[in-house]
Amino acid sequence: MEATEYTEKLIEHFQNPRNVGRIPRPDGVGVIGDPSCGDYLRIYIKVKDDRLFRIKFEVYGCPAAIATTSILTEMALGRTLEEAQKIRPQDVAGALGGLSAVKMHCSNLGTAALYQAIALYQQQR
Repeated sequence: MEATEYTEKLIEHFQNPRNVGRIPRPDGVGVIGDPSCGDYLRIYIKVKDDRLFRIKFEVYGCPAAIATTSILTEMALGRTLEEAQKIRPQDVAGALGGLSAVKMHCSNLGTAALYQAIALYQQQR
């Protein structure tokens, strides 16, 4: 895949991202990136009975960063914490029909933020 190629599914999630926004009083928040120099995102989670029953995100970044985080939230919603921690960047990229090597780091950001949010929740319990 060329550096500038985006799949139809990626474009769909970029143009119509799911689960965007904040969760008041979240159980965990994961923050990755630096808004002054590139992609930056926050993932908010709510947990009930060891499952992610609510997940939202805010992102500052390229179309791939928006799309990968959008589809990640769909993939994680309803899963147990253990299952959500098994979602890998390659799974996210595959769910979008692939990412170019140049954009693969975008799928790493979302999963890292999700893992961080879950770890924060587990530490606070």
